Amino acid sequence: MEFRDLKAQYKKYKNEIDEGISKVLNHGRYINGPEVSELESILADYVGVKHCISCANGTDAMLLVLTAWDIKEGDAVFLPDFTFFATAEVVSHRGATPIFVDVERESFNVDTNKLEEAIAKLNEEGLLTPRVIIPVDLYGLPANYSEIIRIAEEYNLKILEDGAQGFGGEYNGKKACSFGDAATTSFFPAKPLGCYGDGGAIFTNDDKLASLLGSYKVHGQGTHKYDNVRVGFNSRLDSIQAAVLIEKFKALVNHELEDVNRVAKIYNRELEGVVKTPKIPDGYYSSYAQYTITLKNEEERDSLKQFLSDKDVPTAIYYVNPMHKQSVYEEHFQNSENFENSEFLCKTVLSLPIHPYLTEEEVLMVTNSIKEFYQDRVK
Repeated sequence: MEFRDLKAQYKKYKNEIDEGISKVLNHGRYINGPEVSELESILADYVGVKHCISCANGTDAMLLVLTAWDIKEGDAVFLPDFTFFATAEVVSHRGATPIFVDVERESFNVDTNKLEEAIAKLNEEGLLTPRVIIPVDLYGLPANYSEIIRIAEEYNLKILEDGAQGFGGEYNGKKACSFGDAATTSFFPAKPLGCYGDGGAIFTNDDKLASLLGSYKVHGQGTHKYDNVRVGFNSRLDSIQAAVLIEKFKALVNHELEDVNRVAKIYNRELEGVVKTPKIPDGYYSSYAQYTITLKNEEERDSLKQFLSDKDVPTAIYYVNPMHKQSVYEEHFQNSENFENSEFLCKTVLSLPIHPYLTEEEVLMVTNSIKEFYQDRVK
C-alpha cells in the first residue's frame, strides 16, 4: 500500500502524460514553453482570479510575494504555529519577524481569536510593524477566511494565503488560492495537484503585483532578458512539469477530488467512535492533502503508528514539532503556554494513507487494523 500512490495515477494517465512530455521534447522549448502559459491560464480560470504566475516551487512562491511587497526587517508577519517550516522560513529570509499563532484542534488551522489578540498585542508594544497574515490551508482544508479578512481589514494587513496543501478545496463556494491579496500553492508530487519534480504558483487579482512577480522570478528582468531592473530570483516552472500538470489537472477536476472525498467518507464511517477523525465544517470542501486523525496522547499515537507499520500500513506525522520549537526559533519562544493546541497536535496527530486511487478494500484494511489495535489494548 502506498501512502500517496503516484504510480497508480501515472498508470491510468500514462498515454496522456507521455504525450504531453513528448511534445516538449519535440519542440525543445524547455523553459517558458507554450505549456507554461497554457497552464497558468487554466489554473487562473479554475481558481477564479486574473493572474496565475508559475514558479520553481511553493516556497519560492511565498518568498516572491513577500519580496514584491517589500517585507523587511522590523516587519511582523503572522502565521500558524502548526505548519510546515517553509511558511516561517520565507519570512525570516526577508529579515522580518514571524509571529506564531496557535491553531484550533478541530480544523488544525489558525485560531482567529488568538490571531487578533496577537496583532493587538504587537500594536500595543510598538516594537514591530504588523504587515501580513499568512493563513495555511492545512491538510486540504481552507482556513476561516471570513474572520481573517475582517481582521486584516481592521488592522490594515495584507493576506498571503498559503495554499500549498489546499488546492482544490473550497470555502463558501470560493476556491482555495483565491483569498486575500495573493495566494500560493505547491506542485510538490504528493500535493493534491503535483508534478514530477518541484513547482509552484502564485494567484492574484492585483495587476501591479503580477507584473512585479513576472520580473522578480526571472532575475528581476525588465524589457528584455539582459535588462535587469531589480535584483530577483531564478524561479521558473519548466515546460515538462507544466505539461505534466496540464494532464494531471484534468484528472483532478474530472474525478480525483470526488474520489479522495469518497475515501475520506469511508474512513469517517469506519472510524466513528474509534478515533477522532477530521471534521469538515459546513461551507467547506477539503481536497484532503492528508487524512489526519487525532489520538489521546503521544504514547497512543506512537503505538498505533508502530502497530500499523508492522501490518505494512504506511502513516506519517505532520508535524512532529511546532514552529516555536524549531531549533532556529526556540530560543525566542521560551514560554509555550500560548501554543497549547499546536503542542498537543504535534504529539497526537497521525496521517493515514489517502489518495484518489485507494480502493474500499484497502481503506477497510487500514480501518480494521486500527480497530484491532484498540481491541488489543482493551484486552
